[in-house]
Amino acid sequence: MYRIELLNSFFVIREKRRPKFEVVDGEDLLEDTDNILRDHTVRFTTKGNTENYPSEIRRIVYYEPELKRTFTYYTNNFFLKAKDIAFLYKNRWIVETFFKWMKGHLRIKFFWGNTENAVRIQVYVAIITYCTVAIIERTLELNKSIYEVMRILGSSLLAKDNIKELFLPVEVEQTQDDTQLQLEFEAC
Repeated sequence: MYRIELLNSFFVIREKRRPKFEVVDGEDLLEDTDNILRDHTVRFTTKGNTENYPSEIRRIVYYEPELKRTFTYYTNNFFLKAKDIAFLYKNRWIVETFFKWMKGHLRIKFFWGNTENAVRIQVYVAIITYCTVAIIERTLELNKSIYEVMRILGSSLLAKDNIKELFLPVEVEQTQDDTQLQLEFEAC
């Protein structure tokens, strides 16, 4: 059996190039069904597609009135309504935007565990850390980015200084080292 089906998961993808298929079951030109034009069960007929997905798959054609165009979706979910499948695909960008924000702000590049509980714990800890650092930045009126505050706090975790002192500008004294070779050039 396929790995995604073993996990009791389903996918929704959009058709980019029309593959060859045969209709096994379904209805054409549905009326009054929230802009769903077709809802078919199909089986791919070309060698490459049948090797990748040899079982039956659901093909949904949806008309988007705002864009005045149709979209075709494929899914292995035969239980949700066709309009819900179209809704899921249309709103996938909200999820994509969240994951992009999470990678950029929460500094989660990969998950340490494979279980749902491990992922939840890692995301919760990252969100709590982010919020705590944002509260520190706002309370102390540091006028620094969250990333910069995290960097300073991360590099001084074992310091016993007052937290406010960690963010004060450091004055570096310029001392001339007598052992350094000095070269003087004259203009020609």
